[in-house]
Parts: sequence; C-alpha cells; structure tokens
Amino acid sequence: MAQRFEYKVVYVDFRGRVSVEGDETTIQDGERMTAFGRRVLNGFGVQGWELVAIQHQPMGAAFHIFKRPLAEGQEPEPAKPIKTETTPL
Repeated sequence: MAQRFEYKVVYVDFRGRVSVEGDETTIQDGERMTAFGRRVLNGFGVQGWELVAIQHQPMGAAFHIFKRPLAEGQEPEPAKPIKTETTPL
C-alpha cells in the first residue's frame, strides 16, 4: 500500500501571529522574528510535521503547509469545527 499522509495548514502574518484552525501563537515580548519562527517550526517538527510548501498572501501573510505520514490504519485528524455564536431572540 502506498504511503498516506495528513496535512496541516498554518496561517502566518507579518505581526508575529500563527493560527491553526483558531488556535493562535504570538510572538513574545522582546522575541526576535527569527527566534519566533524557529520556535514555531521546531514545535511542529517535534510532532512529526514537515514543512512542504508556503503560499504567500497579500500584506505579508502566508499559508504554510505541513505534512506527516500516517501509520497503518490511522486516519487524519479531523478539522476543528468553526465556532459559531447564536444570539437568542
């Protein structure tokens, strides 16, 4: 059977904010952008994620696409549902 993968799409903006399906990580006070980038990338790497592509967006933002192999019989993590708020009438 061919190797199967799961993928993660990470939004990165120019202000030092990383968002993955609503979970955000921000640059710490006094942290350099390069150190912040390394901290975030190393965190994904420890979890087995490999950066495979970057899709640049307007205004200095980008989507970073990661992948990691699935074990035999394993399924990809489901995407988190969008949080919606309802207002009572």
